Amino acid sequence: MKENQISTGRFIDGKEIFAVELTNSLGSKVKIYNYGAIVSEFIVTNAKGEKQDIILGFDDIDGYLNEDYLADYPYLGVIVGRYSNRIKDGKYSIDGVGYQMDKSLHGGITGFDKKVWNILPTVDPSLTLQYISPDGEESFPGNLTVQLTFKLSDANELILDYSAVTDAATAINLTHHTYFNLNKDGGNVAGHQLRIPAGNYLEQDADYVVTGRLTPVAGTSHDFLAGKAIGHDWDPGEGYDQSFVLDKPYGELGLASETTEPTSGLKLDVYTTEPVAHFYTAKYLNTAIGKGGKGYGPFEAFCIETQHYPNSVNVPDFPTTILRPGDTYKQTTIFKVSHSVK
Repeated sequence: MKENQISTGRFIDGKEIFAVELTNSLGSKVKIYNYGAIVSEFIVTNAKGEKQDIILGFDDIDGYLNEDYLADYPYLGVIVGRYSNRIKDGKYSIDGVGYQMDKSLHGGITGFDKKVWNILPTVDPSLTLQYISPDGEESFPGNLTVQLTFKLSDANELILDYSAVTDAATAINLTHHTYFNLNKDGGNVAGHQLRIPAGNYLEQDADYVVTGRLTPVAGTSHDFLAGKAIGHDWDPGEGYDQSFVLDKPYGELGLASETTEPTSGLKLDVYTTEPVAHFYTAKYLNTAIGKGGKGYGPFEAFCIETQHYPNSVNVPDFPTTILRPGDTYKQTTIFKVSHSVK
């Protein structure tokens, strides 16, 4: 694996934005910005021998800073924090102290996705980003130091290792919001084949907020245990925006999803130490100009957002998402690309 750091010439609050490219012996390349820890490219060789970018995004950093894009913001390729997904009414308490944050999705109005992260020195070819979130930012308590390391292995694994420490008890639930499409020409992802090893999904209310109830997937459109086309059972006007509880030991690295696309012959396996995979088929995606001037519309991508149970801060029966001083938050997620067996 090799790395290459390139200045974009753009600054936010006096901090320079860089693009860092990671490459491997297979000729694959990943481009990551230290703004929002954005994964902007993941170029691989498909089963036909063609180079193919499997991630939605923009040709350069200006696209991610464009006002029109930010006005209808889909979180393309960014880290999400301090708290991913939704917290009921933006309210929660820690040790009897109540907190009220903005009701915005994914950590508030200006979350980790809109910060310029520091690039730390590394010994091996990799990228480690660090952001120190101050006490009170987006109403979260404690000074939280977060590090995220990216590696691209020679087995075509994009490895994300997260860690965080705090000086006061705080809520944390990080994920990465990468939009994938394994078809070289893009388009609707209904024909992608997907398997999710999850016997239960999390019930949501009308605002997509997790209620605390687990629901068996058996006999529902959410049953991906045996694998099927994404569009096989979906409502084509709604798609999927659902959290699945993975059938694996808590905290252990295991399979979260397996996706194949017949035209390209590509396969994407996602592994994680997290207990939940949130599956989203981009219902609200509406980006006029993406890579190569091409726009992105609803259902033209899918996301596998590995995380803890959403809204855990308000559901005592769920595994805790409270990080305390002296403890370390850790998470690993791996996106592995290969060719599907024909």
